[in-house]
Amino acid sequence: MKIQTIGVVGAGSMGSGIANLAALNGFQVILRDIEERYLDNALQRMDQFMSKSVQRGKLTEEQKQEALGRISITTNLEEFSAADVVIEAVIEDLDLKKEVFRELDRIAREDVILATNTSSMSITEIASVTNRPERVAGMHFFNPAQLMRLVEVVRGYQTSDETVEELKELSRKLSKTPVEVKKDSPGFIVNRIMVPQFIEAIKLLEEGVASAEDIDQAVTLGLNYPMGPFTLQDFAGVDIGYHVMEYFKNEFNNDQYAPPLLLKQLVRSGRLGKKTGAGFYDYEEK
Repeated sequence: MKIQTIGVVGAGSMGSGIANLAALNGFQVILRDIEERYLDNALQRMDQFMSKSVQRGKLTEEQKQEALGRISITTNLEEFSAADVVIEAVIEDLDLKKEVFRELDRIAREDVILATNTSSMSITEIASVTNRPERVAGMHFFNPAQLMRLVEVVRGYQTSDETVEELKELSRKLSKTPVEVKKDSPGFIVNRIMVPQFIEAIKLLEEGVASAEDIDQAVTLGLNYPMGPFTLQDFAGVDIGYHVMEYFKNEFNNDQYAPPLLLKQLVRSGRLGKKTGAGFYDYEEK
C-alpha cells in the first residue's frame, strides 16, 4: 500500500516530533489531540525545532514552511478516515490506548495499519480491541523523534509479516533505521536493557555510593553514553520511568523491576523532570 498521509494521535513531545519528522520527509500529516491548545503548543515546538535547523544551515526557510504546510491539525478523530497509516502517541495508559484503537479501528480503512508508539506495553493487548490485529504493530520512536535514528518495529501475537515489512519500509522513508522485535515482550529491546540500568543508578544514589552528578559523569565517560541515567530520566519524564518499572514488575511478576523508593518520592512530590522544573536535578535554579 502506498503511504501518502500519516495520522498521528497525540500532540505531546513524541507525537509532535513524529508529525514533524513525517512532514520533513514529504508526507502529508494529520495531527490530532483533544484540545486546540495542545495542538498550538505542538506547532510552536515544531517551529522552534526547525528554526534551529535553519540557523544551523541544515534546513532552508522554504523547506521549513513547506513542512509546516503539510501538517493539518484537528480535535476530530474522524478525520483519520483519510490516513494511510495511523501512529498513536498518547500517554502510557493502556486503557486509554485501547480506547483510541477501538475508535481508530472503526474510523480507518480496513487496509490501514494502526501503529502504537508505546515504549513498553503489550501490542497484543492493544490490538485485541480491534478487528484487524494482523494490521496492528508497535512503531516505537525515540525522543526527539526528528533526531534519534532508531525505530523499534514490534510484533503483536497476530501481527502479519506484511505489516512488519511495511512499517520497516516506512521507517526507512522517514530516514530511520528499523529493528524488528520478534516477540511482544515488555520494554522490547532498548527499555528492557535500559530500565534495569536506571534502577541500579537510583539504588547507587540511595545508598550514598556516589552523587547523581558523579554517576551521570561516570556513565557518560565510562560507557560513552550521550546522557547519564539521571539526566536522561529527567529529560524523558521521571513519571514515565516510574510507570514503566511498575509495568515491568507486574508483567514479569518480578520485584527486581520495582521502582526504588527515591523514584516514588520524586513522583509523589511532583518532581517529574525538566517538564516540571525539577526531577533528580533542579532546573529552575540553573
